[in-house]
Amino acid sequence: MGDEFNYNPFDDATRRNPFPLFARARREHPVYPHPGLPIVSVFRYADTQNILRDHETWSNRFPPPPGVDPDLIPPPSMLGQDPPEHTRLRSLVNQAFTPRIIRRLEPRMAEIADELLDHALAARDVDFIEAFTYPLPVIIIAEIIGVPAADREQFKQWSDEAVANLGNALFAMPSVERLQRLGHLLSDMGTYFAALAEDRRRHPREDLLTGLVQAEVEGSRLTFDEMIRMLVLLLVAGNETTTTLIGNTVLELLEHPDQLARLRASPELIPSAVEEVLRHSSPVQMDPRRATRPVHVRGHRLEPDQIVVCWLASANRDEDMFEDGERFDVGRVDNRHIAFGFGTHYCLGANLARLEGQVALRALLRRTRHFERTDSAPLPLHPSIVFRGVTSLPLRLEAT
Repeated sequence: MGDEFNYNPFDDATRRNPFPLFARARREHPVYPHPGLPIVSVFRYADTQNILRDHETWSNRFPPPPGVDPDLIPPPSMLGQDPPEHTRLRSLVNQAFTPRIIRRLEPRMAEIADELLDHALAARDVDFIEAFTYPLPVIIIAEIIGVPAADREQFKQWSDEAVANLGNALFAMPSVERLQRLGHLLSDMGTYFAALAEDRRRHPREDLLTGLVQAEVEGSRLTFDEMIRMLVLLLVAGNETTTTLIGNTVLELLEHPDQLARLRASPELIPSAVEEVLRHSSPVQMDPRRATRPVHVRGHRLEPDQIVVCWLASANRDEDMFEDGERFDVGRVDNRHIAFGFGTHYCLGANLARLEGQVALRALLRRTRHFERTDSAPLPLHPSIVFRGVTSLPLRLEAT
């Protein structure tokens, strides 16, 4: 039976519903070496947590894929660094994402959500991704950083292209053309941010970009190239995950009408509902690491430089950690999911994503008395295997 097990992260049916395969993997193949690849997948909560907490054994810095010209690989951002470099870079932006700072943004988030819903409700039939779930986080992260409103659409296009193949290179060799396109994209974004940074040097404002410019000016704490990579990372990461979170929230509630009714009757459950979406329909499916030394995981020996892919979406339904983990429960308590990762690389924007998800859900429930899909066709999936979400969601909205 075990010999028949195969996990292909690119398979369309698996991507749409990986959870039966995840459950079997946790039972039969908690550590799964992919045939013909130097990749091992890990599916259980405890193993994933142990790997993500140990940055000395498990590095987040990866060498170029074999046979790929290193010159085609862009320098790593903060996300691809280990301590102490990661610690240094993260310290420069931590203060912009504390719970206290993020909470100050809630009135502005609610204002943006209502404005977007005004247009969506007037149209009644909309693509909810286009009308709401992507513009909300894009506007918010752009305002936090200081990106002009007129440039948001360009930024979104850049962001979509930057993550279109994220994670795919772990399982399939990237083409030279793809790497060249990525290089051109990052160059264009770097040129854009360089001009924006120069403007902040001359005309400081109350935004994160000004803070990063000042850190760069002060000397050794942040180089210009590091600042550009930081901005690209924040703009991309600041919208992709939250867009997927809000979209997945709507899909989960459509699939579980009893939980939607419960939430409408008890809106105080909105925070726990967002946490349950993060657990039950994790926007980020996996988190890879590279072994820095020989190490054993559940009896499997891994060699230095071997890659382990921790499947967060499987860990978040682990029956050893979550009672009735396959059940979607908006009132779930003690929900210790790891949708935002764990350890050194725990998501910097977790507080922001949580609050945006809550504000979006609260506005949607308050402004509508009913919403439904307008067709039953399979929805287009996000092109990256890192994300589990859809890029279009046709809905019919009925206002309160």
